[in-house]
Amino acid sequence: MTHTTHEFDRYEDVRVALADPALVPQLPTADDGPAGASVAWLRATVARFSSGEPHRRRRALVEAELAELEPAVLRRSVAAGSEEEVRVRVVRSLAEALGMPEPRAVAEAVTVVAGTYFGGTDPAADAAVARLVAQLGPADEAGLEAAANRIGLLVQACAATAALVEAAADSDVPLARALREVPPVRTMRQVAARATRVAGREIAEGDVVLLDLATAHRVHPVPLTFGAPPRVCPGRAHALAVAEGLLQRPLTSFARLHHQATPLLLPNAWDYASAAALAAQGFQAVGTTSLGVAAAAGLPDGAAATVEETLALAGRLGRGPFLFTVDAEGGFSDAPEEVAELARRLYDAGAAGINLEDGRPDGTLAPVELHAEKIAAVKAAVPALFVNARTDTHRLGRQEEETTARLAVYEQAGADGVFVPGLSDPDAIAALTATLLVPLNILYTPTGPTLADLASLGVRRISFGSLLYRRALAAAVAAATAIRDGRSTDLTSLSYAEVQAGTPERTSPCKSM
Repeated sequence: MTHTTHEFDRYEDVRVALADPALVPQLPTADDGPAGASVAWLRATVARFSSGEPHRRRRALVEAELAELEPAVLRRSVAAGSEEEVRVRVVRSLAEALGMPEPRAVAEAVTVVAGTYFGGTDPAADAAVARLVAQLGPADEAGLEAAANRIGLLVQACAATAALVEAAADSDVPLARALREVPPVRTMRQVAARATRVAGREIAEGDVVLLDLATAHRVHPVPLTFGAPPRVCPGRAHALAVAEGLLQRPLTSFARLHHQATPLLLPNAWDYASAAALAAQGFQAVGTTSLGVAAAAGLPDGAAATVEETLALAGRLGRGPFLFTVDAEGGFSDAPEEVAELARRLYDAGAAGINLEDGRPDGTLAPVELHAEKIAAVKAAVPALFVNARTDTHRLGRQEEETTARLAVYEQAGADGVFVPGLSDPDAIAALTATLLVPLNILYTPTGPTLADLASLGVRRISFGSLLYRRALAAAVAAATAIRDGRSTDLTSLSYAEVQAGTPERTSPCKSM
């Protein structure tokens, strides 16, 4: 029977095709091989080349394996590895993390299998499959399927991660930019497991679909290398963590807080006393709140009116023993070189990070290209300063459909993290984390998802914004009016001595950015 080949290179068409469960990677043509002892059997048994119920069952096996692996641990493990060839190092690190015996031998066998996994035959690869299966599981049907999908996980990590590292290794460009400009997978070949429709075209069962990712990426900033929601590669976060580890780009102490097993919980202070009190309670770092800084000075927030107050507060916080990051609105200027100079002064004062927002005082959004230029200028001037790029699409309720694209541009400009205040819908958060390469920061709200929910959605930083400042004002007013009106009220507070003890003259700086 003759089947039609359909080619797509428009971004939206490629995205729709990747999200379509009727389209699956084409199984390479090969003769049947013995169960548990051939690459042909392996291909026929893994999630990648299956559809329907077998695909769901096999993907669940892979997801269960990945759930045991913390990406940050993988990153550290591969970064500390020896001078092995990249593919061997990737697989050995994964095999060790999965508790497999003889991880080096596993890695060497997997690299042999990878040579024919996507097509071709090789008796040595068949023999390598047999050795791996003998190591990894019982010989019953369920055990063979589990072993096949373990091997498939390692083979795909071997090929894809190595290609990603090679694309980014020759320069210092952000990994997000390399992924878009030099995608490790330039084209994808899929086949229709059942009839479907893409971009107005009828796709019959058995038809071949060719997706040109490289061309699609030229006109849209969000890379599609790892698929498109809801069909995103389950090992995406792990592949990126391994790639970062292999590239060995250093992380500051503050940056590492965004790659822990649990999200960084970042309370926001408005003066030295509030920052010191929060740090004394064990918070790993503190941020500033631009509303608190502005209101304390009798100035409006978000109007680029508090540059001197922001710098002065950074100078005071820099005398303390805690890590801190500064809310700098939009950088107090639309000139990237001026924003970079501000960032340098904040860093010199002791700041470990900076927040830069694209919202403007008139309620509009800055052009995405201008905000990206600010980010790039800051990273060029102060590479060690953690740039948290904020988009106000949801806070302002404007151009929300641009959120993903804006954040993609910002991370490709060099942002170390991204921030979307106003976003609280769990499904929208999950969809966003599935496209991002850098940590996502969400603003905590009492009526929104819990801290545990945000962590499960992939959020890596949770900040309080102006909440604590507003609560402090409310508590002060409530206490004063209760005393005035003769009403009973809880007046529990820090003692005079406790506040005094937190001043910088009485503490010993010991932070390391």
